[in-house]
Amino acid sequence: MSTSDDERPGRTPWPAWVYGHGSTPDPRFSLANERTFLAWVRTSLALLAGGVALDAVELDGPHGLQSALAATLVALGLLGLKFGKVLFVVLKGAKIFTTAGSMLVSIVAYSILWGWKFAVGFVVLLFVHEMGHVIQLRREGIPASAPMFIPFLGAVVMAKSLGDDATAEARVGLAGPILGTLGALALIPLGLNATDPYWHDFWFALVFTGLFLNLFNLLPVVPLDGGRAMAALSPKMWFVGLLGLAFLTFTFPNPIMFLILLLGGYETYKRWKHRRSGDEEVLAFYRVKPSHRIMVAAVYLTLILVCVIGMDLTHIPKDI
Repeated sequence: MSTSDDERPGRTPWPAWVYGHGSTPDPRFSLANERTFLAWVRTSLALLAGGVALDAVELDGPHGLQSALAATLVALGLLGLKFGKVLFVVLKGAKIFTTAGSMLVSIVAYSILWGWKFAVGFVVLLFVHEMGHVIQLRREGIPASAPMFIPFLGAVVMAKSLGDDATAEARVGLAGPILGTLGALALIPLGLNATDPYWHDFWFALVFTGLFLNLFNLLPVVPLDGGRAMAALSPKMWFVGLLGLAFLTFTFPNPIMFLILLLGGYETYKRWKHRRSGDEEVLAFYRVKPSHRIMVAAVYLTLILVCVIGMDLTHIPKDI
């Protein structure tokens, strides 16, 4: 393995008072720590944005419940920014914030928008999507938490890394949309066999929403799943994805899109800076065999095609 000038024997990197003690850490551990830190930050910011958005919109339902949920999300976001790692360790063991508990909170929140039946179905589809990530992370030998749900912002899975290289990261990233898409498509027979028009439209609407969720996650922007796939295909696509996301954000402005744009821009900057550092360990992370790149591209494009076709088949025209 080649070394940089500062790492050659006889030379101490600047500043000496920092690098004059101990040994240089493995860059992979530094990347893992940064990703963990970014996960804490973006989850906290997502909670804040979700609380502000929930308080800003006018929804049918008890106003007191809406305000209470908004205040809870803002409080959790502020605690996350203040206490970081300590908070997430506590939440991981707190019963109210287990997967089941956070699912229940999300169901209550989404019920304000869509009613409890659709809310239950939507949260289950979110769970199926996130479990795709969990299963693949554990297949890669990486410990992963169960999903924790954040109302109006989806769910998060905590892990120290996304794999040993870009190909593994792509596998982890695409596993969510793969399982999520299959979960949504599995509901189509329920809609086709429904004799009541209400249930026919209900199941088709749920399939459409689930497929849209997975299609949106395939945008080539980190930290979305499509951005994980681009790490193996072409990291330059992160910038194309950012431009596309910026266009969508300013065309259809809302706080959640704006938050994703900010997080995507920051994470793209950090990862691109690491990639351009010239460090051999970092360069090795992004080396992908042509056969693996072809496989990732095939899965990525197939998912997009399936989601688009599925959405077209399950779309229910409505007169306004």
